[in-house]
Amino acid sequence: MSDPTVTWPVVVAVLAIVFLIGGVLAAILDFYKARKVTTAADEVLRQLVQRYEALAANTMEAQQRVGADVAELRTRTAAIEQILRSVE
Repeated sequence: MSDPTVTWPVVVAVLAIVFLIGGVLAAILDFYKARKVTTAADEVLRQLVQRYEALAANTMEAQQRVGADVAELRTRTAAIEQILRSVE
C-alpha cells in the first residue's frame, strides 16, 4: 500500500502550479479587458471622426455661401459705383 503522507516538495509544486494557473488566468482576463477598452476607444474615435467630417462639410458649405454673398456684394458695389460715376 502507498504512503498517504504529503511531503514539502509536493506541496510547493502544487502551490506553484496553482499560482501559475492563477497568473495565466489573470493575464488572459487583463488581455480581454484591455481589448474591450481598446474597442470602446476605437468606437469613440470613429464617432469623433464622423463629427469632424460633418463639421468640415458644414464649414465648407458656409464658406461657399459667404463667398457667393461676397461676390454678389462686389457686383452690387460695382453697379453702385458705376451709377455714381455717371451722376457726376
